[in-house]
Amino acid sequence: MSLNNGDYITDSRSPRPSHITLPRLNFPFPSLPDFLDQRFPRVGRDVWLQRLRTDKIYDEQGRIVNETTPYRINARLSYYREVKAEPRIPFQERILYEDDDILLADKPHFLPVTPSGKHVNECLLHRLVVRTGNKQLVSVHRLDKETAGLVLFSKRKETRKDYFALFREERIDKQYEAIASLPKDSGRKTWLIESRIEPSGQWILCHNVPGEMNARSHIELLEEDGKHGRFSLAPLTGKTHQLRLHMGLIGSQILHDKFYPKLQPESEVVDHSQPLQLLARNLSFTDPVSGIKHLFESENRLSAWRWAG
Repeated sequence: MSLNNGDYITDSRSPRPSHITLPRLNFPFPSLPDFLDQRFPRVGRDVWLQRLRTDKIYDEQGRIVNETTPYRINARLSYYREVKAEPRIPFQERILYEDDDILLADKPHFLPVTPSGKHVNECLLHRLVVRTGNKQLVSVHRLDKETAGLVLFSKRKETRKDYFALFREERIDKQYEAIASLPKDSGRKTWLIESRIEPSGQWILCHNVPGEMNARSHIELLEEDGKHGRFSLAPLTGKTHQLRLHMGLIGSQILHDKFYPKLQPESEVVDHSQPLQLLARNLSFTDPVSGIKHLFESENRLSAWRWAG
């Protein structure tokens, strides 16, 4: 399924502000338009200039900043993201579990967790806020918009730190499933992949680099059909695009990946018939507040595999 000209929301504005803290850079400092354009190249310089010239960006003290405001290290700038035509995502999330402290959602492919790119209201967070009426919802972790599956939300600020600690202290087990090309070593079924992952400097892409390990994943080939395999993936750390990069290290590519091994040009019309074949399928942890042992499984299934049921 692809979007047509009627599948847009016009003049969308994010209900929550976005923030950027100005990093420490070498002198001479860039102008604010130069910095913002370099940091967010896909937004476009004209968009940043329009925001700066119409009093739509302010600092941590609520003071309006404009294109002549000097660059100040550690200044926290805030703004509301706006898009003229926001594409609708024609797939629905599910709420699988909810109690006083948490909500667990099952995200479809193509839906970002929080405002991203062309999407400000068509994201999982905003949909859930509208659906539940709870404006305190915060995602405890993230999935790429291309990835489907389980996302945990905190419902109230009083216990939020306990759930963030689950991920920070690696006291939560995450299991993914992927359909990908068969690896180079046809004799192996399991791998423990360790690498150092850093931002590549190309948009949001990352890459494996020499240095101290900061990313670990278990990979297991479950089944194969001669060309593709169904894999179980367990990330032991939480680096951006970790599973995609670690699959690349065994010589395998996740089906319909538009980012790796080479970034594909962005299309104006999204082809929904080829979702990334990556699913956050299981999430298990002991609830730090209630003590309940949770084991959740996604109701989504990958579409490109004959065993998917």
